[in-house]
Amino acid sequence: MTSEITSHLRGQTLWVTFNRPEARNALTFAMYEELAKLCAGVPTDGSVRAMVLAGAGGKAFAAATDMTQFRAFKTAQDALDYEEEITRVLRAVDQCPVPTVAAVNGACTGGGASIAAACDIRIASAQLKFGFPIARTLGNCLNAGNLARLSELIGAGRVREMIFTARLMGAEEALAGGLVSEVLPDEKTLMQRADALAQHLAGMAPLTLRATKEAMRRNREALAVEDSDLIAMCYMSNDFKHGLEAFLAKAKPEWSGT
Repeated sequence: MTSEITSHLRGQTLWVTFNRPEARNALTFAMYEELAKLCAGVPTDGSVRAMVLAGAGGKAFAAATDMTQFRAFKTAQDALDYEEEITRVLRAVDQCPVPTVAAVNGACTGGGASIAAACDIRIASAQLKFGFPIARTLGNCLNAGNLARLSELIGAGRVREMIFTARLMGAEEALAGGLVSEVLPDEKTLMQRADALAQHLAGMAPLTLRATKEAMRRNREALAVEDSDLIAMCYMSNDFKHGLEAFLAKAKPEWSGT
């Protein structure tokens, strides 16, 4: 296991922590892979009854994918492979056989926001900042499955507005819009509540929870659409290359639409 994502069992709860605080827990490809393995490897013998996901460092659940990795993209297939990998990882979170709780403190953006959205329950601190500011930063796109999951949670109109304006959603709006079920005042009380919630879930009928999770996932994936042309259009654009370098240089991009 990479030290950038850690896990430990506390009672019947598996605690998973994104552990790159110096980078606001920005997600490397190795971290995505480790998360998928952890979710797929959860035993169904009753020794684990819930999973809690959180971020180290006190400032972020997880920021976007570590953007330096995008410099290696040369062809449309690189972008398609990346989005296919994101889909696989989020499906692994969806298919985790036990309830998943995202305990979200601080920044939760890009890939981190996608992971939180794939969890069964989200609770947050008052410091939550959730969103996908890609229309302001990189000029890439979310794949159709990711958009469907978000639309299921907060509605298609709110998803469009949030992505089009590149704004981040705060805790109270997230609570009012159904993205999170509870808002706690700070990280300490958030983690205490996550622990109590996981223990409560451990007392529920595991097959009922598993069947509900899987049926809802199948409902959403039945509506899967072809989006490879949209992914290639964004990731292979001049705007994406320019936006990436501008973001890493902390400069404002100038979009050309090409």
